[in-house]
Amino acid sequence: MARNPKSDNPFRWFDSSPEVIQVVVMLYVRLPLSLRNVEALAFERGVDICHETVRKWVGRFGPMFASKIRSRRVQAMCQHTH
Repeated sequence: MARNPKSDNPFRWFDSSPEVIQVVVMLYVRLPLSLRNVEALAFERGVDICHETVRKWVGRFGPMFASKIRSRRVQAMCQHTH
């Protein structure tokens, strides 16, 4: 039985676009910012979210983004010979 491709989308329950979620999570993870600072930066860019939303997104999508970054780094290292 074939799976519905929409069910594989981790962003299907969220009204925000995946790009916005990724930018917000990366701001929190990569820079020394608090949840409220990320909330303020997002608001300056026209995204009205709560700091609790940032916390939930980081908990849910942070490991997924980290594994993608990690796999890209491994692929890049395998391509270069020393």
